[in-house]
Amino acid sequence: MSLVGADSLLSLQETLSAVKAKVCIGKNSSETFSFTSVTTDSRSVKEGSLFVPLIGENQDGHKYVLQAAEKGASVIFAVEPSWNALPAADKNAVEEKCAVIFVENTMYALQAAAAAYVRKFPDLIRVGITGSNGKTTTKEIAVSVLSKHFNVIATQGNFNSETGLPLSVFNIRKEHQIGVFEMGMNRRGEITELANVLFPEFAIITNIGTAHIGILGSKHAIAEEKKQIFSNFSSKSVGFVPEKDEFASFLQDVKAGSVKLFGRVSQAASVTDVESAGLDGTSFRYYGRQVTFPLPGTYNFNNMLAVVSLAETLGLSKDEIIAGIESVKPLFGRSNISRGTFTVVEDCYNANAESMMEAVSFYGSVSVKGKKVFVLADMLELGDESEHIHAETGARAARSGADKLVFVGPQMQAGAVAAEKAGTGVSVVSEKDVSDAAIATLAEKIASEAAAGDLYLVKGSRGMRLERITEVLNKAASR
Repeated sequence: MSLVGADSLLSLQETLSAVKAKVCIGKNSSETFSFTSVTTDSRSVKEGSLFVPLIGENQDGHKYVLQAAEKGASVIFAVEPSWNALPAADKNAVEEKCAVIFVENTMYALQAAAAAYVRKFPDLIRVGITGSNGKTTTKEIAVSVLSKHFNVIATQGNFNSETGLPLSVFNIRKEHQIGVFEMGMNRRGEITELANVLFPEFAIITNIGTAHIGILGSKHAIAEEKKQIFSNFSSKSVGFVPEKDEFASFLQDVKAGSVKLFGRVSQAASVTDVESAGLDGTSFRYYGRQVTFPLPGTYNFNNMLAVVSLAETLGLSKDEIIAGIESVKPLFGRSNISRGTFTVVEDCYNANAESMMEAVSFYGSVSVKGKKVFVLADMLELGDESEHIHAETGARAARSGADKLVFVGPQMQAGAVAAEKAGTGVSVVSEKDVSDAAIATLAEKIASEAAAGDLYLVKGSRGMRLERITEVLNKAASR
């Protein structure tokens, strides 16, 4: 049985007003209208869900509306052409179970409804995080720190897209004091859309890199897009950008609010005596007190500094900030370190030029008892820059201090060639074929050569599915 209308995330009138719809058919009584969750995936529909069928290049989600209704959906957004193409029997069955609201575009309707829902929580402190890489890690650091003072709601996983963010904000409830949400980008205009959903009062840009340069064409275009996270700032809003980013000045030029720099220089008065602890993270002093940040690498440390600046701006105490920093945990696929007979660093959730170079440089500098083996796979969505960036990665890896380099994927073959040409004597292996069979063979060969004290870095874009390699390595390391 559906809950009564008063328990709905949005009322019928609020929903119709948000999505600019006038027509609602089916079970459309304002007294019984109710939805208590939102999904775009018919498989995750539960009793009382709003189901939003998305229309993509290859599939129209409207063909799943009957399935959604049968699973308990109470409200469905639909566009009339797709709805009218359904069998009459399906439409009748859906109307008996659901309120059907006709909209011009289901994705934009989802965003508009989410924005209306966010406005129901005027006291919620809203934090947005974007950047070419480091978004999810920075979000997790922020949650760890801010939860020492606030009741926090945050993006689950990396639900940060044009549909992911709207779905995430529907998890806000009255007990939450602060919301920390990632804002990702796969096309021009997407950050503006997401800013119009969340209206962030505080926002962090982790960096401007080459992720999606194949889509936007240049780093300046990426900077312009990322800067839109500040587009709805008020006079009291505060943004945070990295001091060493080449676009720092450009990003600080905002119409309203202010934008602070974060980094070792900008925060030198409070953050001192910074020393790498290798795979154990970074040790430093915060206002004279010794602190250990457990994620390795200067890139992760810099993301932490952004969160420290945000936390200070929000009034957290030194004790709260330190406790939050020291309790940070690594995420699956992001600087996830498995220690056994040998050590496996799984950094394969995402990869672009900046994150790849930083990882190669950092892990190349780490001291280990055995040999260092880097398994580097394709970086995707680099467009015309792909061959150049992969070649540069290979050359950099050859000079990093690694003992062996394994290049995986068709695009990384440029890296293998560059590494050979570097003339450093590093052992180079390449595998162009990324089929399951080829990767399984490669993984077993790599694992069979592992010895006690070795360090394996496995890094590449998520689409390369490098867990096919790390699972074999981790199993071998645990023997």
